[in-house]
Amino acid sequence: MSRVDELIADLCPGGVPFRAVGDVSSRGNKVKWADVKEKAYRYIDLSSVDRVTRQVGETTIITADTAPSRAQQVVRAGDVIFATTRPTQMRCAVIGPEFDGQIASTGYCLLRPDRAVVLTNYLAHVLGTEAFRLYVEANQVEGNYPSISDTRVRTFRIPVPPLEVQREIVRILDQFTQLEAELEAELEARRRQHGFYWQSLLNPLEGWRTTSLGEVAQIFDGPHATPKKTESGPWYLSISSLKSGRFDLTASAHLGEDEFPAWTRRVAPRLGDTMFSYETRLGQAAFWDLDEPAALGRRMGLLRPREAVINPRFLTLVYLGPQFQAVIKANTVSGSTVDRIPIADMASWQLEIPPLEEQKRIVEVLDKFDTLVNDLNVGLPAELRARRKQYEYYRDKLLTFKELAA
Repeated sequence: MSRVDELIADLCPGGVPFRAVGDVSSRGNKVKWADVKEKAYRYIDLSSVDRVTRQVGETTIITADTAPSRAQQVVRAGDVIFATTRPTQMRCAVIGPEFDGQIASTGYCLLRPDRAVVLTNYLAHVLGTEAFRLYVEANQVEGNYPSISDTRVRTFRIPVPPLEVQREIVRILDQFTQLEAELEAELEARRRQHGFYWQSLLNPLEGWRTTSLGEVAQIFDGPHATPKKTESGPWYLSISSLKSGRFDLTASAHLGEDEFPAWTRRVAPRLGDTMFSYETRLGQAAFWDLDEPAALGRRMGLLRPREAVINPRFLTLVYLGPQFQAVIKANTVSGSTVDRIPIADMASWQLEIPPLEEQKRIVEVLDKFDTLVNDLNVGLPAELRARRKQYEYYRDKLLTFKELAA
């Protein structure tokens, strides 16, 4: 039997009372700007709050003259603020002592727990549960920015066990979040290291030679229209799928088998090609590592490497490298609606490449880093995902109680 089970058996064997959030917390106070014209405050934006630790990150310094109209709520240490409007909806922050007396937006629900009844971190964990997420979805008002009202948040009923039980639950769940935060910090350090090696390994050195894009690859344009999309069939690739050298196919669609020949008349992607965007999302490219039928989307071009002179994967990397990105920027044409790169001129664009053996070495180094920091199935991302699921499992388990009979 766990310590939580022992406490429940001892202190609340018949169940625990459920109370509305608004019954165990109060509202904050509004700042009176007319009375504090000379005072500066730190303005809290939930978009800067760490999702795991719920700690406030960067803040903006504001005064009565510079404060946004929504900057109205005075926060106190121990407050919980909850984002009621997308895109930050469901994000939650716990106000530390360093932010006592500072300002938050009216776009958030500010909850000041009655700490004789409910602990701050206990309330914050409850507001992350699957039960509360479903409640928010069922009670939000749709629109450009779907939101849930403060009133509906405060109506949500939560289990309120004795404080001793709450403390033990918070201790356990905070250990999970602390471990997750440490893993995220390590992952961020690895990503910075990846960025350093990316910049250094793709900067031309002695022994590299100047060539042109047309000498190392064939260049193809894609279709200039959009087919009827289907639920299955060959891939219809989108420029939204181009994510730092790899494809995120959740942002792509499919087209019918009967339409596939027409949409690949110019070119059909094959294993080892590099696809890139020539309108909007300029500079993005991705390596096609699948042996599956696919068609280029609108505003997408294709590079087919001449493997006698360039490693296929290296072509993608050098395209994304600092030297060629500068070439793209220098040749970008500003249009009345979108910026673009003139695909017809790209064959003459210069790039620097090392010998094939060095290309292979660079690919191996950078791809190992890429797997370590981006692959959800291995390395730190996989461990982080596992820890997150473990936290969510125990959070929902520990915060599920039998309700005390009236």
